[in-house]
Amino acid sequence: MSTATPTTAAARPSVGGKVTLPRVVHSEWIKFRTLRSSYFTLLAAVVFMVGFGLLACYGAIDHLNHPDARDHAFSINAADRSLRGYLAAQLAVGVLGVLVVSGEYSTGMIRASMSAVPRRLPVLWAKAGVFAAVVFVVTLVTAFVAFFGGQAVLSGNHVQTTLSAAGVTRTVIGTSLYLTAIGIFAVAVGTMIRNTAGGIASIFGMLLVLPTLVEVLPSNWSSHIGPYLPGAAGQAVATLNPDPGTLAPWTGYGVLWIYVVAALIGAAAVLKRRDA
Repeated sequence: MSTATPTTAAARPSVGGKVTLPRVVHSEWIKFRTLRSSYFTLLAAVVFMVGFGLLACYGAIDHLNHPDARDHAFSINAADRSLRGYLAAQLAVGVLGVLVVSGEYSTGMIRASMSAVPRRLPVLWAKAGVFAAVVFVVTLVTAFVAFFGGQAVLSGNHVQTTLSAAGVTRTVIGTSLYLTAIGIFAVAVGTMIRNTAGGIASIFGMLLVLPTLVEVLPSNWSSHIGPYLPGAAGQAVATLNPDPGTLAPWTGYGVLWIYVVAALIGAAAVLKRRDA
């Protein structure tokens, strides 16, 4: 993290003041917005979502304008194309979610937070809540920007879609909902592991390595395990037409939240039992 100087002052309640959840939330908001890493990592997520979405749309147009023998059945899912960048943005969100917690442990400033809030758990709820609110707002706006930008590119070949088309609005908003859930999961993982490198490796392993490992399993195994992995399940809500064999959008998102809640329970247990 860039600096943790404001943490002590922010985490320490005013003289004679009672420690309440709103005050803890305000403290965590001050911590979050005063760290440069928060802005840089969120900017990376925005660039990934918009940039890769536009590249995917330009790539689709290129396929249409320069077809070869293998492209005779090529078709464009206009909504999914424009939102394709969330696959890269989820990594930036996951990294920042881990840093929100592990950064305080690396600097030792977590002790000030725990001294100010002896019950500890309000710190976890506040961190997760503040981070979730920021990620949801930023990624929701970015998802709409990526969608409209992508449709502008695709309109040159008249293959664009609109928000009024079936499932499109759910897909755009679902992209933000998915990234928000991943962010909360990352906060929980960071709380359990406390180490930046270990937390980031765990998030990358869950999102990138685990699906690859499942793919090499026998097909009758992978077809039953793959759809229930956190990433695959949650991504159904951010996909207009999920592939056959995958979970329905809201069912998959519910499965992702089972992982999130389990991680938060584990984080709460670790936070209560271990010394800061």
